[in-house]
Amino acid sequence: MPQNVLLAEDDRAIRHALERALALEGYEVTAVADGVEALAQAHRTPPDVLVLDVMMPGIDGLQVCRVLRAEGNRTPILMLTALVETADRIAGLDAGADDYVVKPFDVEEVFARLRALLRRTGTGAANGIPVDVPVPREPDGQIVAAGLRMDVQARRAWRGQRELELTRTEFELLELLVRNAGIVLDHATIYDRIWGYDFGPGSKNLAVYVGYLRRKLDEPGAPALIHTVRGVGYVLRED
Repeated sequence: MPQNVLLAEDDRAIRHALERALALEGYEVTAVADGVEALAQAHRTPPDVLVLDVMMPGIDGLQVCRVLRAEGNRTPILMLTALVETADRIAGLDAGADDYVVKPFDVEEVFARLRALLRRTGTGAANGIPVDVPVPREPDGQIVAAGLRMDVQARRAWRGQRELELTRTEFELLELLVRNAGIVLDHATIYDRIWGYDFGPGSKNLAVYVGYLRRKLDEPGAPALIHTVRGVGYVLRED
């Protein structure tokens, strides 16, 4: 069965062009022009994935994210944004978005990111999208390293006694680092495991997520846990 995409974009030309491209790619597309319609449609017929423009009149894409996440809705969300500053991207992650594409974008990049989101949520078997093989779990569903504890089945994580509030992407990135504690993971490996696609040397996507995850992990007076290995990648260790 085709995957259903809910697209919210107030620019008519972009909305129609992206709607046609997604339909040709094999998706079922419901396209709306603003955040109010997006929320109404998401409640009426829950989609497999949402594509939201950040800047929309009335209720914008960030507000749509916040409302859905506050309701406990974990449907993957891809943001379309003309805002390129790191702080703007962090605002989207803070609101609950899983990924973003900066305008002007190549439609093939949108397709790649949608495939990765659907693959990570296990809903991508349709359209020939392979589903990830599940990572072997510990007997009790928990993994521990560098003062961190993660309950993979419940998707909860703690540093010491403090529970961390993580988005889906942050949780998966942290899980990858914890399972490979002490091992330097290069950028290409992380992109492949988390996004299923290498966005190239110019992409800041990974750096944004690592920075945001560090903000949630770091504590005053406690050692940093995620370390940058310049020119290579990242490693989790407690120095």
